[in-house]
Amino acid sequence: MRERRDGKYDLTRSRLASAGRSLKHETPLPSARSSSPPPRAVAITVCAVVAAILAAIVIVLLSTGGGGHGTPTNVDPAKVVPASAALYVGADVRPKAAKQAAALAAGRSLTHQADPYTRLVSILQTPGSPTPDFARDVDPWLGARAGVFLSSLSSSGPVLSLIQQGLLGQSSAGGAFPFGAKGAQGAIVLDTTDLAKARAFLQSAAARAGAQATTYRGTSYQLSAGGVAFGTVRRLAVIGSDSGMHAVIDTAIGGGSLAGAPPYAALVAAAPPGAIAHLYSSAGGSGAAAPGLAGLLQLFSGSRQMNVSFVPTASSVALDIDTLGLASQAGQAGLPSFSSESAHALAELPGESWFAVGLTEVGRMLPADVQGLSSILSLAGPGASGAGSATGLGVGTLLTGLTLPLRALGASDPEARRSFQSWMTSGGLFATGTSLLELKAAVVINSKEPALSRAAVPKLAARLRAMGAAVAPASVAGADVAIDARLKGLPVPLVIAEGRGAGGQSKFVIGVGEASVPAALNPPSTLAGAQSTSAAAAALGEGAQPSVILDVPTLLSLLEGIGLTEDPTISPFVPYLRSITTIAGGPHRIDPTVERFKIVAALRP
Repeated sequence: MRERRDGKYDLTRSRLASAGRSLKHETPLPSARSSSPPPRAVAITVCAVVAAILAAIVIVLLSTGGGGHGTPTNVDPAKVVPASAALYVGADVRPKAAKQAAALAAGRSLTHQADPYTRLVSILQTPGSPTPDFARDVDPWLGARAGVFLSSLSSSGPVLSLIQQGLLGQSSAGGAFPFGAKGAQGAIVLDTTDLAKARAFLQSAAARAGAQATTYRGTSYQLSAGGVAFGTVRRLAVIGSDSGMHAVIDTAIGGGSLAGAPPYAALVAAAPPGAIAHLYSSAGGSGAAAPGLAGLLQLFSGSRQMNVSFVPTASSVALDIDTLGLASQAGQAGLPSFSSESAHALAELPGESWFAVGLTEVGRMLPADVQGLSSILSLAGPGASGAGSATGLGVGTLLTGLTLPLRALGASDPEARRSFQSWMTSGGLFATGTSLLELKAAVVINSKEPALSRAAVPKLAARLRAMGAAVAPASVAGADVAIDARLKGLPVPLVIAEGRGAGGQSKFVIGVGEASVPAALNPPSTLAGAQSTSAAAAALGEGAQPSVILDVPTLLSLLEGIGLTEDPTISPFVPYLRSITTIAGGPHRIDPTVERFKIVAALRP
């Protein structure tokens, strides 16, 4: 944690250092630790960030004065992308009038750069070549549409890393092109206005990479020793892995295309007209558990295909997340906030919450969510080990500690399903308080079987003890039974309790600090009539009611208070988060087969 000239956080550091010695007497302090967003919120936030970043991958035109030359072929790259692609991003890279103005305004608000997207041209920096100059090297031949596809998400790391470098204005190391024999499998596919100039650009890049001429199924292209392929297919410029080039060629000569796949076509047809880019994922189609980005996408869409539309305006950025199929269908796991009942669950949470998520079908969803939490932690990587804070805390250690009880509750064994998941109905997560000393946060799960949920507290205690936690009985106002759990990675305890709310509803609570439990069981007011809820509904529009609300400045202030804005897992995104005031999310049904979860981030001017 950085030192402050006015000593503002000296007391906080002292409290953190002594937390292990005086936890029961420092009731506000445990709540301070909840400044790391609770698990489902992290899933939503990370997924939104990933979607926005990938959607922006090819919006490279939006520099002042860009316009290109010649007539674009206007070929949809999805027509040469294989239907089996795990992930595809398509974009309008020559937006006109209102679309261009909206994208520029949103990009400038987020990045504080005059030309916010041109840095993303670094994704075209192939081995041996300098970063292309957009005006000189790309603008003369780039057409109206562009796409990027991945055959598998298992090697998506290099792509995400390079996009992050481009968005943050960081220089990439030579040879950091993400596609190749040892990198991601897939390709960048770009529409052209001048095929001769596009070929000249590709030939120059291929020569610098030491590529040699080769042929596949009658189509000639260049291939480097590192497995980077350069070529043109049906007037489209293609740069990617060798297998990615083969997939494009196979599709162009008659293979099944993504554009012709019914799920993709249905979701694209439902997309909002203001979208400037979209991300399509079929990674959840198998229903199998997966790590990393694939697991995170599965957490959001379950076993359904998903299309995320990127809709910028002068004052906001919206992500319209459409999924195919009904959430109630068997096997259709996915974020239950797609259910309209999640808005009712949010309305029951404390009215002063600056962060809240309403959840439904918690018992059914919890095992899948546990897998998603593992995916989040794998995305955090080694940089989340705790080195980002002078207190020795990091995002990874906090998430591991905070989610341990949920992992126990969401275990897949028969005893966990019977003792824990069988009684769970709706629930939510919340955080209140605008300072470290006032903060309260908890996971709240409603119970349909009070006897079972009360018995779950000691049973969970036994599981946590077996997992290495120190567990002791606790006495908490309003709770029928409670335990105090001290977990590795958290210098403060989690208080796990069961009690009844004001309306008689049995509630199971995992609170960060003792004071969070009464706030969860009997809040003085609820979000049902809160101004923040009505403001979120207005931001969402389309008749959607919010099941997610977040005040970003409050979150950042609390993260900064314990030094986590310097954590390498978070720090790259802090400049963007500082440009956002609020985030609202809520469900809306488009038609009987397409459900939409809309996320709107309001931007500072």
